[in-house]
Amino acid sequence: MLTRRYFMRASAIAVAGMGSAPSWLVRAAAPSETHGKILIAIFQRGAADGLNIVVPHFEKRYYELRPTIAIQPPGKDNGAIDLDGRFGLHPSLQSLKPLWDAGQLAVVHAAGSPDGNRSHFEAQDSMESGTPGRITEDGWLNRTLAPIAGDTPPVRAVAIGAKMPRTLRGDRGAIAVNDLQQFRVRDNREASIFETMYAKSGDAQLVAQGKRTFDALKTIESINKTPYTPANGAQYLGEFGNGLRQIARLIKANVGLEAAFVEIGGWDHHVNENGQLPPLLQQYGNSLVAFSRDMGDRMEDIVLVTMSEFGRTVAEDGTNGTDHGHGNVMFVLGGRVQGGRMLGQWPGLEAEQLFERRDLAVTTDFRSVLSELVSGHLGQKADAAFPGYAAPARLGLLRT
Repeated sequence: MLTRRYFMRASAIAVAGMGSAPSWLVRAAAPSETHGKILIAIFQRGAADGLNIVVPHFEKRYYELRPTIAIQPPGKDNGAIDLDGRFGLHPSLQSLKPLWDAGQLAVVHAAGSPDGNRSHFEAQDSMESGTPGRITEDGWLNRTLAPIAGDTPPVRAVAIGAKMPRTLRGDRGAIAVNDLQQFRVRDNREASIFETMYAKSGDAQLVAQGKRTFDALKTIESINKTPYTPANGAQYLGEFGNGLRQIARLIKANVGLEAAFVEIGGWDHHVNENGQLPPLLQQYGNSLVAFSRDMGDRMEDIVLVTMSEFGRTVAEDGTNGTDHGHGNVMFVLGGRVQGGRMLGQWPGLEAEQLFERRDLAVTTDFRSVLSELVSGHLGQKADAAFPGYAAPARLGLLRT
């Protein structure tokens, strides 16, 4: 029996011969010398340790509270890669240093949610909602998309993964794609039946979602007909790299992509942090570099921003790891980014400067970073994405 649940589970379906291309696809295929702006949100699930990712090597307390897991200062064996005389990248992020030197990478330290919740799932949900301390049905990245009347590109917003993250849930139209090569229809007859069934539904929202899904299937099928080779020798690593590779492919196909979301997990290092963090950071950093290299001049239209639900405790625990903390670090990467700079206010690591006397304090609300990108890069109203929030001051993330 053909059911809605079956259809939604079968984004596995095949589209050949399902009708003529919609008008938005014809427009997207037309030659164009201008490209729209694209914002890519990257979520580090598990609470990344910002203090070992971007090391405050000038802080004596950092080394006192982390006697076995602290990253050594620049110049020492396997030491941090100095950025500005005060902070340095973890040595496994060596590949990112040229982007910093080129002014395309900015770092915001002591950033995060003002909410002190240390539950992974609740903190992730509220951050993806864009509403610290509470959870909404839709996400901030979906609310960022401007309403479009009429024929809407079905791939204007995409999440790489098996399910839709809260960040992109909402009524503005987004799809979740685990693998572009698998996002197809296996049986044309069944696909035709489902398309007709959804088109005849009395539920207007269901009709729109069904049309969007089938349009996305047609679009991605057309993209898959051409083999993809990353440009400029770019080599993507691991699952995270493959996610960025798929986003790059959609961007180059000029399908009208405006927003994308990809995640990388594995950051919850309660034990043996120095054994687990380096390979994860290598995949993370090398994939960001591969994407930038692959996109080339198109990076002028693209900004990537990274975030994690909260940071880790300043002091290491008894098993050479760290526990759930508060303040963290965010990266902002793109051609228009005013990079090569540490942004935000450093709160210090003395006991009285810590959040609840144990964690790095948050001095930059993550919404300040995101709202500046929403308004300055995408040209949208930040208060629509972050209702009730007004950033205290601009960080100066972007070149004007």
